[in-house]
Amino acid sequence: MPERLVAHDLFSFLRPEQVDAISERAARVRFTAGAIVYERGARADHLYAVLEGAITLYLHGAAGFSVAIDHLGRGDIFGSCVCFQRDTYALAAQCAQDSELLMIESAALKDLMDRDLQMGYALQTRLSAIYFGRYIETMRKLQAITMSLPIEPVPSG
Repeated sequence: MPERLVAHDLFSFLRPEQVDAISERAARVRFTAGAIVYERGARADHLYAVLEGAITLYLHGAAGFSVAIDHLGRGDIFGSCVCFQRDTYALAAQCAQDSELLMIESAALKDLMDRDLQMGYALQTRLSAIYFGRYIETMRKLQAITMSLPIEPVPSG
């Protein structure tokens, strides 16, 4: 497992003992197409990296209506982000096809970041860039949707 971890760009700068510390609290898991990795509101205990397959992140709404927020593939990460200190997942994650994921305990990352602040800063910077990039892309998609809606003047009262 350490070789899979260090091969991921997010962790490529870690020292061997740091890779080992994370690897000891990580597991490779397989899901079939359609399987739920986690639901929105579930306790956010893991960060995931897609090793094989595809994941769709959803925001579930009323009456069974869901919006696909992002489609992830090999190399993408999702799930708990220790830098944002969220206790629950903000979205639901579902396998779009048979998938193999690297499931890393968030507590392991936090422990490592707390012990080595320089490494913690570097890891937090990388994670924040990934999640903020995803946020910006989602906002761009929402803007495109809203710009395509017919605009009607609001009647004055």
